Amino acid sequence: MNADVTLDCYGLLCPMPIFKTAEKIKELKPGAILEVIATDEGIKADIKAWCQTTGNEFLGIEEAEGEYRAYIKKSG
Repeated sequence: MNADVTLDCYGLLCPMPIFKTAEKIKELKPGAILEVIATDEGIKADIKAWCQTTGNEFLGIEEAEGEYRAYIKKSG
């Protein structure tokens, strides 16, 4: 998936990937796609819940060799 911006949360543990995602999404224009790269397995559930809470669109998550790439479309 093509993202407009990539956020590297490699090696960070919960709740830091979600905290950094919340900060970064504020910088983006509505409709922009953010890719979040993380190694914490908790991102799989946390990012979906965060999107539901904030109204941003969860586009999916890819997993390969202990690395997770989550894609979010900014609402608005």
